[in-house]
Amino acid sequence: MFAVLRALLRLSGYFLLGIAVVAAVVDGSKSIAAAAFAYTPVGQVWFELAPASLNIAQAAIQRHVSPVLWDPVIQTLLGWPVWVVLPPLAVALLILGMRRRPAVPSV
Repeated sequence: MFAVLRALLRLSGYFLLGIAVVAAVVDGSKSIAAAAFAYTPVGQVWFELAPASLNIAQAAIQRHVSPVLWDPVIQTLLGWPVWVVLPPLAVALLILGMRRRPAVPSV
């Protein structure tokens, strides 16, 4: 059971890492074409993919966790580029999904 969960965590981590690389390439090509720094914020991507879930997440966090968490913290993260936010999440999932090494028998 845990092996399947670890595999799903690793797969999700690699998927997020791949999305971050694609986002970096897209933003890089936009920056080159515009001759200025251009990036796609996480909030814009989330809103384009699932606007209802963004609103639900905001309401849930403000009601059940803390309104202070949404306003300065999460809104700041939603304004950052996708290629900055996703790699730490991907690394965290990859670490959580690492295979455990067998215990070395003591002599």
